[in-house]
Amino acid sequence: MDSSLILSNILNPPVLFFFLGMLAVFLKSDLEIPQPLPKLFSLYLLLAIGFKGGYEINQSGINSEIALTLIASIVMACGVPIYSFFILRTKLDTYNAAAIAATYGSISAVTFITASSFLTQLGITFGGHMVAALALMESPAIIVGLILVRMFSKKDTDGKFDWGEILREAFLNSSVFLLVGSLIIGILTGQKGWEKLEPFTQNIFYGVLSFFLLDMGLVAAKRIKDLSKTGSFLIAFSLILPVLNAILGILIGKMIGISQGNALLFAVLCASASYIAVPAAMRMTVPQANPSLYVSMALAITFPFNIIVGIPLYMEMIKRLWV
Repeated sequence: MDSSLILSNILNPPVLFFFLGMLAVFLKSDLEIPQPLPKLFSLYLLLAIGFKGGYEINQSGINSEIALTLIASIVMACGVPIYSFFILRTKLDTYNAAAIAATYGSISAVTFITASSFLTQLGITFGGHMVAALALMESPAIIVGLILVRMFSKKDTDGKFDWGEILREAFLNSSVFLLVGSLIIGILTGQKGWEKLEPFTQNIFYGVLSFFLLDMGLVAAKRIKDLSKTGSFLIAFSLILPVLNAILGILIGKMIGISQGNALLFAVLCASASYIAVPAAMRMTVPQANPSLYVSMALAITFPFNIIVGIPLYMEMIKRLWV
């Protein structure tokens, strides 16, 4: 792999702030981001990336490549938790296997945003429709995970799931709602809307992303102590499955003929794991599963791996395939 890609990614200021957050915990600094600022940063990033994606779709329109990408996104969002579940069932009970499978079937918006920053730094273009793919891939894994629990749990789970509440949580949770809403507003307002909001959604974007990743570094470092509960099998799963999912995403991207930039974002979506939306839903609907397993796996292993090594690794694979 081209070491310059890794260096370029690591020397990206937001990624360096992630390291700074981790270092603060390791050195026992009293650095912290006061609540509720991390939530505000998260909402801002979703609004900015959603609005930009909507504007770009307004400018480019919908074509066959976009349609195929969105279909592939839904297929991967449903397929990943299914085969992940059966891998995990070799070592875990149904509840923990389903919760972890759902976590890895969904996506990390911040990993996507970091990959977008990486592409911008390299001068590689990507389509705004990838934000729509991001929105489409967050929720299906929650539904698939709960269906797997219902199908494979030895106990009778009828009546335990309020499907109306589950669907509401899956498709109307704050991150999906704001992302989709911002995307639609960007499509509807087009060039005029972009000119009015560009200073807000673009000029301060990387500053907010740096603050958010600083907080994520603090949180991830604190979660490392939970890794002792996961065991070597789950640690290996947290590192190997994202790479396999990314390879599958890259091959699908090559098959449907998308650009290198879009292929990287699609691979990152396939490789990332949710540490916000899915864990919140799983805690509510599958209390038998241990949150310290799926949260620490996604946040303390897969997330840092993807933003440090995964993104440049996937880009190198794409460059070799797209020759």
